Amino acid sequence: MIDEATLREALRLVVDPEIDCNIVDLGLIYGMAIDGARVTVTMTLTTPGCPMHESIACGVKCVLIDLEGVEDVEVNVVWDPPWTPSRMSDYGRMRTGIC
Repeated sequence: MIDEATLREALRLVVDPEIDCNIVDLGLIYGMAIDGARVTVTMTLTTPGCPMHESIACGVKCVLIDLEGVEDVEVNVVWDPPWTPSRMSDYGRMRTGIC
């Protein structure tokens, strides 16, 4: 069975190369839905004009589709609510130097 904890752990492999921190600890993941073998991820980016938009979304799809039991992945990038550093984990803050 696929669960949110497994998905979240896999998503830690996806790194925003401009910030050099994974998207989970940056607080970019807003939600995940599991419907059988289909996974939908709702996420954002640090800025709407992020040049790594496609690369990060592709990374999300790639790491999740490789999980056992996942057959389809949809990534929805949203801008509301806007991302702020307050969404970051303690590790993300330490990694990026944002207090």
